[in-house]
Amino acid sequence: MEAFSGLGVHLGNLSWLSPARSRSISAENFTGEAGRGGMAVEGTGAVAARGLGQGWKISPSVAIEPGETFILADIKGPGAIQQMWMAQMFGKWRHAIIRIYWDDQEQPSVECPIGDFFANGWETYARVSSLAVCVNPGRAFNCYWEMPFRRRARVTIENIGEARFLLYYQINYVLTDVPAAAAYFHAQFRRTNPVPYKSDHTILDGVKGAGQYVGTYMARGANNAGWWGEGEIKFFIDGDADFPTICGTGTEDSPGLCGIQQPLCRTAPGDPARRSLSIATALRPLSLAHPRSRPLFQRPSRDHSDARLAHAPRKPLSAAAGRHRHRGFLVPDPARGPVPAPAR
Repeated sequence: MEAFSGLGVHLGNLSWLSPARSRSISAENFTGEAGRGGMAVEGTGAVAARGLGQGWKISPSVAIEPGETFILADIKGPGAIQQMWMAQMFGKWRHAIIRIYWDDQEQPSVECPIGDFFANGWETYARVSSLAVCVNPGRAFNCYWEMPFRRRARVTIENIGEARFLLYYQINYVLTDVPAAAAYFHAQFRRTNPVPYKSDHTILDGVKGAGQYVGTYMARGANNAGWWGEGEIKFFIDGDADFPTICGTGTEDSPGLCGIQQPLCRTAPGDPARRSLSIATALRPLSLAHPRSRPLFQRPSRDHSDARLAHAPRKPLSAAAGRHRHRGFLVPDPARGPVPAPAR
């Protein structure tokens, strides 16, 4: 039996030992080196901790200026990111762009506003409780997608706004051998405002190679008090031309709902709760995470495999889509290059 790598941890294998080494990067340990946490003598918490000294939360966060790109993590592999926690103070979530690069790629495999990446697309805290993403009181963003890499992982955050913001963050990862079958995590973000009548909003496109689609977060707003659902989710995969292999029955049905009129939360798919949500104005956050019933694809369709949302009558819509290859999707070989990022 092949030795357990420490990846793919679940309740059934918590007792298994592995050679994996745990590491953690934060503003208290920028490199994640062993035995180097809590050594800061200056930082954003220095004044508040002035009577305590080194080792007492001197550097809990980083200040990111307008136009600045800050490197949150630069990790030498092999290994896997297992959890990311972030909390942004000040500024707008749409103006903080998270990017993740695998194995010395020049183009990011993940590129998404921080709020949409963590299923909060309306600049207002919404509680999310799922296997992949949790957003807890106090605007605490948590991501549990396992993201393996073989040579290098680099995570950055860019401030494209006009205001300085503080970012509290922690990136937990392991250093271990990565199985040959492990794919790379990718995510794309797209926004259409408004969606022209009887046209498709493309959630994901330009994907080449084998992989699996693991989920989508959508934030949609209606410009009237009418019903916002019934736009079918369509997956064009493995050579599909005019008609898709997978076609849903409605926008609200795809995350496992049915004509729902209230916000709710689920352990996998669902509709993240949003405070002060008005159905009349229909600012709808929807989370389609499919970690167990994920669509699989093996080859490109018109040089890509894609998923599209159709029949969205003049409603602004933003979506972060993933697969292990891009968020939410997985693809095994980064040497082919990441999926091209869509225009903002």
